[in-house]
Amino acid sequence: MRPSRIADIRPVFTVLLTFISTLLITSCQSNVQDDSANAAQNAPIEKITSVEGITEYRLANGLQVLLFPDPTKENITVNVTYHVGSKHENYGETGMAHLLEHLLFKGSTNHPNIPDEMSQRGAQSNGTTWLDRTNYFETFSANDDNLDWALSMESDRMVNSFVSAEDLESEMTVVYNELQRAENSPFHVTMQKLRSSAFLWHNYGNHTLGARSDLEHVSIEKLRAFYEMYYQPDNATLIVAGKIDSAKALDKIQQHFGGIAKPERSLPEMYTREPASDGERSVTVRRVGDTPLAMVGYHTPPAAHSDSAALAVLANILTDQPRGRLHKALVEPGIAARTGAWLDAKADSSMFMGFTLLNADQSLEAAEQALLQQLEGFAQTPVTPEELERAKLTILNGFEKSMEQPQAIAIQLSDWLTNGDWRLLFLFRDRIEQVSLEDVQRVAGDYLQRNNRTLGRFIPTEKPERVELPEVESIDAMLEGYTGRKDIVIGEAFDPSWENIAARTEFFTLGDNIRVAALKKNTRGESVRLNIQFNYGSLESLTGKAQYAGIVGDMLGRGSKQYSREEMKSAFDRIQTYGGFGANAGGGWAWLASNRDNLVPALGIIAEGLKNPTFPQEELNQLLQQAQASVESSLSQPQALASNFAHRRITPVAQDHPQYVRTFDEQLALYQNVERQQLVDYHREFFGADNMLVTIVGDYDRDQVVKALEKHFADWTTGNSYEPIVLGYQPIDTSDKIIDTPDKENGSFFAINLYDLDARDEDAPELVLGNYLFGGGFINSRLATRLRQQEGWSYGVGSSLNPNRIQPRTVFWGWAIGGPENLNNIERGFKEELQKVLDEGFTEQEVENGISGILQSNKVQRADDEKLAQMLQQMMFYNETLEQHQAFEADIADSNKEDVLRVMKEYLSPEDMLYIKAGDMNKARTDAQASGAE
Repeated sequence: MRPSRIADIRPVFTVLLTFISTLLITSCQSNVQDDSANAAQNAPIEKITSVEGITEYRLANGLQVLLFPDPTKENITVNVTYHVGSKHENYGETGMAHLLEHLLFKGSTNHPNIPDEMSQRGAQSNGTTWLDRTNYFETFSANDDNLDWALSMESDRMVNSFVSAEDLESEMTVVYNELQRAENSPFHVTMQKLRSSAFLWHNYGNHTLGARSDLEHVSIEKLRAFYEMYYQPDNATLIVAGKIDSAKALDKIQQHFGGIAKPERSLPEMYTREPASDGERSVTVRRVGDTPLAMVGYHTPPAAHSDSAALAVLANILTDQPRGRLHKALVEPGIAARTGAWLDAKADSSMFMGFTLLNADQSLEAAEQALLQQLEGFAQTPVTPEELERAKLTILNGFEKSMEQPQAIAIQLSDWLTNGDWRLLFLFRDRIEQVSLEDVQRVAGDYLQRNNRTLGRFIPTEKPERVELPEVESIDAMLEGYTGRKDIVIGEAFDPSWENIAARTEFFTLGDNIRVAALKKNTRGESVRLNIQFNYGSLESLTGKAQYAGIVGDMLGRGSKQYSREEMKSAFDRIQTYGGFGANAGGGWAWLASNRDNLVPALGIIAEGLKNPTFPQEELNQLLQQAQASVESSLSQPQALASNFAHRRITPVAQDHPQYVRTFDEQLALYQNVERQQLVDYHREFFGADNMLVTIVGDYDRDQVVKALEKHFADWTTGNSYEPIVLGYQPIDTSDKIIDTPDKENGSFFAINLYDLDARDEDAPELVLGNYLFGGGFINSRLATRLRQQEGWSYGVGSSLNPNRIQPRTVFWGWAIGGPENLNNIERGFKEELQKVLDEGFTEQEVENGISGILQSNKVQRADDEKLAQMLQQMMFYNETLEQHQAFEADIADSNKEDVLRVMKEYLSPEDMLYIKAGDMNKARTDAQASGAE
């Protein structure tokens, strides 16, 4: 145990007697626990049920286990969900579940430095706390050693986490910072205030992050008691998904978790339910901001209730873009800039939510009334068969796509587990298919009522008008005998090694202008990813015109000769495909996520959008309104202002230069003055396949795809040449910048410089590794350890350094978010930690762990089809080879601490950085206060 901070002044003999008594009692308890644990570890694992590739088991100690093997993935996700969230907190203890989540990353008996272990293995990890549950997950490269480590770590921190007073003290300011960040968001604040008004008694009305006063007074004893009550195997579900052997995984699970004894305590019963709503409720938030917002919520049944499916379909009919009723009623006529609706499904009571976001010059009252008319008037406006089928197809397509990613399913199951049972995920899909026109109309009338509304005002009524919520019948009865459907096509186990990727990738050219990189593999669900990139123009031809590029790219999917925006979305939905477009100065792109049977027709839709956009004026008006609202919402946000200033400082070019970064005011001026014909002319002049790159990864028919590419793009040319715009290196102005953002609880810090270095430089591998150790990886980098783990000044902190592959312009970004009162502390801590690195260097163990983390993380990235397609596309763009990428990794692997220190000293200096601080400067501490002086 760690020593107490307060000395015990009792007589020595009293201390000895107490110690001996405690020792005897502990010894007896230990023997009982050991016997129970041994019995549990030797008991067989019980198989419970299996649905569509997911199998449930239960250990003798009560631990629920879900296995989802997928040999096509080169990674594994381990997720532990504890059936405890903010709703389980008592009066005066709000935020305890979330605070405990933070402390469980501080270490446990056999894993005292969890962040270091995460980074060493290149794991992508996090923990989340919500109303009904808390979960911890990590995704890592698939091998027995990594899986053994993850299971060992999760089982150890289940019952052996430190949960110490010292860690509580250091982490508290980090949690305060997270609370401050949430307070900066008008959307988040409005939604939380709405929930607080909507739930009179149930803890769903509480903020998951907790009340600041509760956090300030929480004791370590209460936290430990909360931990020991809920963090036990009989209150947890372990999910293991990815490239696993089920039998071996079960053996490891039994090895690590089976020895944890089932506790003898009983969990408290959660019985609070909301009374029937009998009048509208209101809440108003008045804070500094730039964009008006209206939001509304209606109580609905628990997620397990059959009405949830119809409510989800109703939400899609309302909010689908550009076909949804809210979009057509509010956005298209210019009443609002953005709107939406969703079902916030929970275990005890759900909420149907709607919102509308406005530009500063739009009427909040008019938008609010239009929003309520669409929601509460829905029952009087019949649903059309087209709306119903479109909504169901969209939801079901999303389900099918998510089933191709075991990692995503593992995370989704966390919520469905705490909604009652993990199999509800599949039952919900089945219910979506069965939703009828009558179902949607009925739930709209039953729940979207004035007296079930929480919005902004209270109006008395002559008599009560209550909306009773039906209870859920037995979930066990619902799911008795349920087996789901046949498993999805599994695909092959793909090795993401450089050698295998090189052997499997085919590079070829179609005609004179289309370069292709294709990697064919058998994938889960026969999925395939296709990316298109076309490069155009030069510094001379784009000067004074490039400001239109982004708008042109955003308009490509909003109407063409063959399709309206709605028709294009429907065409994609019918063939279970997601697709998108974009452009910037000098390049345009499109992408598809489809499957083998639908790739060719999807390619035809993408080609139509790229080649034949019509730039409809009404769609352009909507786009510009949304863009204006987005910019206006950034005008008082510390991070947005600091980031914009930083990008302008590192790119000091003339206003007509293609790479000029506009101020927010200049962006607003552009959106207010751009004309449709300017976009038409820009597209006609520059967009074509003269220099096109295509990457394909997944399951496809080569001959069919080649024919389709030639058919659609071989003759789509402009005759314009392409010449990359190379800025070259020039030192930047590193004079500091302070940006005042009054009444913002959170602040932003940047440390930036530009270096004469590219990816081909011999120093680049060591500099990349040095940055990873200084500010990359998980939360165990030098920066995160100091600013977050030790001092608690920042919730989010890190650095990045990615050498440019086409020009000697490598940018170092150091960043942190924190309360304004800690911005000077953060700057001081950054400088001290960087100087410490330059003075002392890194240890051999740090370098070894950093190399392992980078290599394993890169391997996980290559195992992802989307990221692999992006990598192959970038290689073609930069005229690189797989061998060059492999050599760069090999150079990182050969790095030593002396070379890392040498390059860090050569390039980085705390005295030669652009420091930017943004926040409420009235709350910022003086330099003397930040240093601890009075």
